[in-house]
Amino acid sequence: MATVKDMLATYPADLGGVDREKLTRCIEECIACAQACTACADACLSEGMVGELTKCIRTDMDCADICNATASVLSRHTGYDANVTRAILAACATACRACGDECAAHADQHEHCRLCAEACRRCEEACNELVEALG
Repeated sequence: MATVKDMLATYPADLGGVDREKLTRCIEECIACAQACTACADACLSEGMVGELTKCIRTDMDCADICNATASVLSRHTGYDANVTRAILAACATACRACGDECAAHADQHEHCRLCAEACRRCEEACNELVEALG
């Protein structure tokens, strides 16, 4: 998504030493994960065994919401608060881990769950890398 990188480049003030590449990747992975989780939840609702996918649907929806919120917080830089950023990144990584684990449990039966688990793993990794870069 060139848009994320382009928008960060237009920010008129200093980003406070935040690694732009890691920030860009994290925002992009959060957006991609939110989309994957939303689509996975919807696909789960269309499965014949929907009752067995209740937890998967719930974790998908929670993860999508948290990823969207994280992408929004990471896209704002005026009045930056490193503690808030670290907290939301930790929450996002936790949600992605939980959702990735849940979707992985269904990955052999549902391709949408396999793809979602992969998106969750990438987002969790990006969040953790950005937290480390923040110090």
